[in-house]
Amino acid sequence: MMAGLAADAVLLLHLLFILFVVLGGLGVLCRRRLAWLHLPAAAWGAVVELYHLQCPLTPLENSLRRAAGEAGYGGGFIENYLLPIIYPAGLTPEHQLWLGGAVLAINGAIYGLVLWRVFAVR
Repeated sequence: MMAGLAADAVLLLHLLFILFVVLGGLGVLCRRRLAWLHLPAAAWGAVVELYHLQCPLTPLENSLRRAAGEAGYGGGFIENYLLPIIYPAGLTPEHQLWLGGAVLAINGAIYGLVLWRVFAVR
């Protein structure tokens, strides 16, 4: 039972980390020091996706699920939980490039605004 709860906690942590990677730039608008956490997290998220690496949270969750007597899952967190939501049927690689570009553009604009505020004040 405890291993199952721990696996669920890791799953929740994984989801919160992904949300922070994607949306953390908005928090930097309010608290610039948050960039010291967000930039490395965003870089890690980008590297994991671009190089198709496995996040260390995935095998941790799988081992906890197996310890709880549940079946782990093949692949990673993204493939099992987020792909059906993020990448609906019919989504082409071209669409994915546009979506990835949009994420980069949004975060670039946010960090551009942050930098403008920093240097415009001085």
